[in-house]
Amino acid sequence: MKKALYLSVAMALVTGSAHAENLRMSWWGGDARHAQTQEALEVCGEKLGHTIQPEFTGWSGHQERITTQIAGRTEADIMQINWPWLPLFSRDGTGFVDLQDYDHIIDLSQWSDEALAGGMVNGHLNGLPTSDTGRVFMFNKTTFEEAGLEVPRTWADVLAAAPVFKEKLGDNYYPLEAATLNALLIVSLVVTQATGKDLIDPETTRVAWTEEELADGIQFYLDLVEAGAIRSWRDVAGEGNVELFETRSWAEGRLAGSYEWDSTYAKYADPLDDGQVLVPVPLLQIDGAQTEGLYRKPSMLFAISRNSQHPEAAAEVINCLFNDPEAIDILRDSRGIPANRAAFERLEAEGALDETIVAAHQIIEDGEGPVVHPLNEHPRVRAVFEDNLEMVAYGQLTPEEAAQEIISGIDSAIRSFR
Repeated sequence: MKKALYLSVAMALVTGSAHAENLRMSWWGGDARHAQTQEALEVCGEKLGHTIQPEFTGWSGHQERITTQIAGRTEADIMQINWPWLPLFSRDGTGFVDLQDYDHIIDLSQWSDEALAGGMVNGHLNGLPTSDTGRVFMFNKTTFEEAGLEVPRTWADVLAAAPVFKEKLGDNYYPLEAATLNALLIVSLVVTQATGKDLIDPETTRVAWTEEELADGIQFYLDLVEAGAIRSWRDVAGEGNVELFETRSWAEGRLAGSYEWDSTYAKYADPLDDGQVLVPVPLLQIDGAQTEGLYRKPSMLFAISRNSQHPEAAAEVINCLFNDPEAIDILRDSRGIPANRAAFERLEAEGALDETIVAAHQIIEDGEGPVVHPLNEHPRVRAVFEDNLEMVAYGQLTPEEAAQEIISGIDSAIRSFR
């Protein structure tokens, strides 16, 4: 029966929908994404018989625009939604159409269970990820070879590399960089590995870690600084508000590693001086890790407005954008490496994806860890965590004191989402 239904959908993509509708679709992005999406919508509209009005902006101000539209029930039928917005717009899971109700139209089998989980709220599939992204370690293979070392595979390797770097290359060489957000994410990584839990418990919407567990993670960060494996927060701040990939220290290989989104590989590899080679590696793990601790999330999702008058037609368009070969060839990687299997396999077979970026992404696909709650990226959650970690870095709080403040502050920040 299901096979027959999917066959009917495929026929609809060729012959057009039985009922032509007028729809709207909104998204943010740059000029290339705008052009590719409009072209794909024209193709899908022609195949399905629908007219789809595009509504696109840059990133700046897009959330505010969507918030105003949703409040006034004037949002587009199909929306590109940022993953951390799910709890803001759909606290109980009913803020968007449940796409599981349209599995006879959208081939949901093209997404892994883990990918679909990223679009779930309270058992409702609120959105389909256009791409998945996750944090991986990237190391400058050239710098490590100059020090006579292999690229790190464990935290012990990173710690052991620090004195070798200082002896063979100079005092201003470090095997890894971690400050501000990256410091926070490394603390989160090691605590997740130690506990097997994400920062936020999905059942209680409270911090899942104890103060002792978090304090141990903060101490781990301080140990990296003390060992000379990473620069201190103060030293990084002294350079000003400069992105790592924009610094000469990174370009020259003096900072030989970082913990970044797999989708940003090119942003960090491209600025390296000639001869420098950046390689992604699987997550470094602590001794006794309960999980690899993968931080994986949808980079963005396609959702259908709960106020749409034509949700079935909107579902047809979404299925076309994700699964139709012509639409796949048009959209390519305009929203990252596709989370949809059909799109990924087609683009990979065509050689349309960078091999190293695919390798970095494969680390994410092969990794495991607890489902990451969208509230991890709530601005107040991030601010509480980062501000207190900075105070530890400057010696104004102990790890134990900071852990208490972080847990209390985050629980307060997300209280309204319970």
